[in-house]
Amino acid sequence: MKAFYADEQKQHDPTMFLSSGAQQPNPEKPERVERLLAGARKAGLTINRPTAHGLGPVAAIHTAEYLDFLERIFERWQRIEGASKEVVPNIHPIARGGSYPASAVGQAGYHMADTACPISAETWSSACWSAWSAVEAADAVLAGEPAAYALCRPPGHHAFADVAGGFCFLNNSAIAAERLRSKARRVAILDVDLHHGNGTQGIFYARGDVLTVSLHADPERFYPFFWGYASERGEGPGLGSNLNLPLPRKSGDEAFLAALEVGVRRVRCFAPDALVVALGLDAFEGDPFGGLSVTTPGFARIAETIAPLRLPTVIVQEGGYLCDALGDNLASFLASYAAAIKA
Repeated sequence: MKAFYADEQKQHDPTMFLSSGAQQPNPEKPERVERLLAGARKAGLTINRPTAHGLGPVAAIHTAEYLDFLERIFERWQRIEGASKEVVPNIHPIARGGSYPASAVGQAGYHMADTACPISAETWSSACWSAWSAVEAADAVLAGEPAAYALCRPPGHHAFADVAGGFCFLNNSAIAAERLRSKARRVAILDVDLHHGNGTQGIFYARGDVLTVSLHADPERFYPFFWGYASERGEGPGLGSNLNLPLPRKSGDEAFLAALEVGVRRVRCFAPDALVVALGLDAFEGDPFGGLSVTTPGFARIAETIAPLRLPTVIVQEGGYLCDALGDNLASFLASYAAAIKA
């Protein structure tokens, strides 16, 4: 299996975020890349550098207004006397129907859902290369590879069409799915991250050509709080094309796999031509976020449950934070997936 990654993805190096109102070190650090690369190599994958694909594949998902904001906001922020070193919002609209401000501060609040996605000088470049890794993996699958892995960092599944959030700026899984749609009539996205893929859901919520399925910790008392409930089924042409499978906190392998069987069954009934797996490794029992309790062998079982779908598959890296087993968890999933699709 081929893997795609560019070193520019390490340049984004956020310093902080707020957790329960307290300033904490940001856990989405460049060191994640080294652990994930080690895991991919352990699973026998070859690492390939993507080419720069320009804004076309990104603009297929994100609004021009938002992309202009991401590209220019750091430079504009530096002209504000006394501003923070990174772009961090301090005000948000209570609804999306209001006016669009000219102010950099106002636009930061409009386009950034929380404090977990600070923007620095390198953020735009890193986010673009992360997205291009997803595009390249999708192109490899379109060219005939049965599966490909995109080591996307920064991650993406909390990013909406015009909003960053939760360490995410560009929605790599959505970008990969839209790229696959160039040849695939229908695409499914199966998100196994600890956190609900709220951005991915929002992007496709009113579309019937992309199925979104998310397994995650119950959002009643867990990020992203406002999305991820079982009652959210889609709307308009997308009604019935969104499935959320929230799990009680600390759920382990058996509960996760039981929910995954439900998700896989829904994917099979949707009859897609291709699949995107939004691979979060933060459901791990030793992850710093501590929301679920999947084991390292459990990630192999997750792969073995998904692989029998026998769909051309793009595996997009989402969460999974610094712990000793991060690389092993990725290797467990990728090695098992590769073996299963060869069987």
